[in-house]
Amino acid sequence: MTLAEHRADAEPDGVALGRTAARAVLWNYLSFASGKLLVLATMVVLARLLTPQEFGIVAFATVAVNWLGVLKDLGLGGAVIQRRDDTEESAQTVYVLNLVMSGLLTAGTALAAPAVAAFFREPLVIPILRVLSFTFLIQALGAVHVVLLRRNLDFRRKMIPDVGQAVVKGIASVAFALAGFGVWALVWGQLIGALAATLLAWVVIPWKPRFRVHRRLVRPLMRFGMPLMLTDIQAAVWSNLDYVIVGRLLGDTALGIYTLAYRLPELLILSVWRVLGGAIFPFFASIQRFPDLLRKGFLATIRYSQIVVVPLCVGLFITAGPAVEVLFGDKWADAIPVLRLLAVFALVGSIGVNIGDVYKAIGRPDLLAKLAFVELALLTPALILGARHGLIGVAAAHAVVAAIDTTIRLTVARRFVHVTFRDIGRQLLPSLQAGAALGLVAAGALWAASPAGPVAALAATVVAGAAAYFTVLYRVDREAVRRLAGWVGLRHRAPAVEEVGP
Repeated sequence: MTLAEHRADAEPDGVALGRTAARAVLWNYLSFASGKLLVLATMVVLARLLTPQEFGIVAFATVAVNWLGVLKDLGLGGAVIQRRDDTEESAQTVYVLNLVMSGLLTAGTALAAPAVAAFFREPLVIPILRVLSFTFLIQALGAVHVVLLRRNLDFRRKMIPDVGQAVVKGIASVAFALAGFGVWALVWGQLIGALAATLLAWVVIPWKPRFRVHRRLVRPLMRFGMPLMLTDIQAAVWSNLDYVIVGRLLGDTALGIYTLAYRLPELLILSVWRVLGGAIFPFFASIQRFPDLLRKGFLATIRYSQIVVVPLCVGLFITAGPAVEVLFGDKWADAIPVLRLLAVFALVGSIGVNIGDVYKAIGRPDLLAKLAFVELALLTPALILGARHGLIGVAAAHAVVAAIDTTIRLTVARRFVHVTFRDIGRQLLPSLQAGAALGLVAAGALWAASPAGPVAALAATVVAGAAAYFTVLYRVDREAVRRLAGWVGLRHRAPAVEEVGP
């Protein structure tokens, strides 16, 4: 299979592009959400079969794999997506480079395992990390296939390996846990799931690599990819730094509790950031020559992403108690206050997070890298200081840094995307108004239904809160609700995308 190139010299139609982007985001979110719901179901079962300590031990090794894993791509997947010429040759080149780098990482991780185990003071990390290191090679075999699906905005087919991985991983993990494998149930489940995703990626896109490096493309690909890799490194450090600090300073049991507390906002809320970026970056790249469309697209993504994020964050904050009790059991009660603070962090940090996709689309990933290092410089001392006050201090540090980082991110966006804080506020207002109504109604429903038990209280709160949110949202932003209904197929035709004015 070869990769056809598509060009357009005239400015694309905004309405058609809006629908294309919306479909891409919705399919990507459906794929991600389906997989993560399966992961959540697996976690519910495993939380009752395994202990917080066992979750914490696997988290030690997973942190090391996640940190080293950002190097396997070298940022070249993003370069293939952004590049409009020589796509076939670029894909072939990146495939070979990924394989070479992944082989080096597998060997390097095996050698580094004793040092990681010594840092966390847990000898069992050595064999676990050496087994998990093979995920680098397994994932590299199908990584470019997934990149090509993203580049073509073909998120419907991308759903197959994503969901397949979650299904296989969940079945394998639970089966091993029931068989008494303990901590190794999580390890073997992760490895088998990665293998399933790679095999399915080869099935859904019939692209065959030729193991050829086109030398003339290496330099431009690396020029674009290196800043992205630096950003990916920062993202990996950012997303795992709290695990390192909690594990090192508070121990494996505390890390197990924190890992599970982080899981719900990660699955329900933080995933919106990643899904949005996964679909919006290739879309923005396709209109990179039209600044006005990029500006409108950036503002629209704020508006519609917050319509999804706000109810999830507010709802999770209110229902943290019964949600943890119903899903995971009483032994995880210490995760409840941590979960509430992480919901605040997720809400604040989600505002305008997709501005980085605009920078990548216009060929300025260096801006994203610079902002990433500023964020990391703020987060590191905050987490260390927060850890002195336990898990609640760590979660509070996340929320405070997210507020500062969001302010900086939006200030920079004013210059490069030509938006104002008033523009951004207009996009946020409908979801915040509806979210306030959700909070009041859900809190009252939880108080009234609590005597009936956690299951009834959780169900009543979710139903009442959702009804309040969508009722108010329909009153204050009727067109947005109708448009979303059209995109997900609840209406025969979505109304045209409105112009986003200053």
